[in-house]
Amino acid sequence: MGLFDKLKNEFIDIIEWVDSSKDTIVWKFPRYQNEIKNGAKLTVRESQVAVFMNEGKIADVFQPGMYTLNTENMPILATLKGWKYGFNSPFKVDVYFVNTKQFIDQKWGTKNPITVDDKRFGLIELRSFGSFAFRVSDAGKFIKEIAGTNENYNTEDVAEQLRSMIVTKFTDAVGEGNIPIEKFAANLDELSKLGQDKLNTDFVEYGLTITKFLVENVSMPEDLKKEIFSYSRLNAIDMNKLAQFNTANAIKDAAKNEGLGGAGIGMGVGMGMGNMMSNMFNQTVMNQQNNSVPPPPPTIQFHVVIGGAQAGPFNLQQLQAMATSGQLTKSTLVWKAGMANWASAESQPELAAIFTSVPPPPPPPVG
Repeated sequence: MGLFDKLKNEFIDIIEWVDSSKDTIVWKFPRYQNEIKNGAKLTVRESQVAVFMNEGKIADVFQPGMYTLNTENMPILATLKGWKYGFNSPFKVDVYFVNTKQFIDQKWGTKNPITVDDKRFGLIELRSFGSFAFRVSDAGKFIKEIAGTNENYNTEDVAEQLRSMIVTKFTDAVGEGNIPIEKFAANLDELSKLGQDKLNTDFVEYGLTITKFLVENVSMPEDLKKEIFSYSRLNAIDMNKLAQFNTANAIKDAAKNEGLGGAGIGMGVGMGMGNMMSNMFNQTVMNQQNNSVPPPPPTIQFHVVIGGAQAGPFNLQQLQAMATSGQLTKSTLVWKAGMANWASAESQPELAAIFTSVPPPPPPPVG
């Protein structure tokens, strides 16, 4: 470097940043040991903020505009430097430009499944992904909490940290959202809004604002998805209906097993369901003739003593499956509402049809 160049670069009199990148968040003005001249011109463009730091402490913050640097527009730095009556000599200070525009199309996703506790289906593992946008809302706080003294800080430097925070807060939002698990796919907008509100509550501590948060997909294990689809086809959301539905499927599978006397069981269940449908049809016709709404069929449920402990209550379909598997026998003690004491299962008229459809034990093999 020649003498002329050295003298030319001795004092800095123009401070500005023309951003040609798409992902730079923080850029440090290259001072190269030179001093900023008294009365230097500072240009802060739209979507930028200039932060002056003195010996590691945040001094003045300049919003978009053009400034001639003096003690009037640098009150904090003047105090830190001890300039009581103005200054005439050059000074040294670190200048950081912070990009305050929106950084869009940032991706997030769950590397590992998140666990949600649903009242009906128990613990469920979910995966989700989407996109988000953010901007720096407090430049000084962002440099202090995130960027530090890095001379160049871009979206990739902060993305991994943001993604981890997003997954954690999204998990909390899902747990607090009170959205039924079977309605997740139809309520992605509501999940997105819950997630954004939850994130901004915490991101403000880092000088950041999430301007957009989108949940694009929520997935769950296939077997659970099939169970939820089946459950959603029921007429109404009823806690007992899911158990009844699964019991009906178990009886159907047992009826196909000839080794358990499936033909008899299938016939007994089929006849029972046929009689029930016939009674319901007759009742409906009578009520239509009387121009009244038919009452719902009564639900009979019994408590059962199994292994010396009380279990239940169980409806007739569930008791049918228990009799087939050998859990319920004629001598098993049962009780229902209205009974004074426990009694054997065979003494109850409602359970008589169950034991008629259960085959007796096979005869011993012939020697």
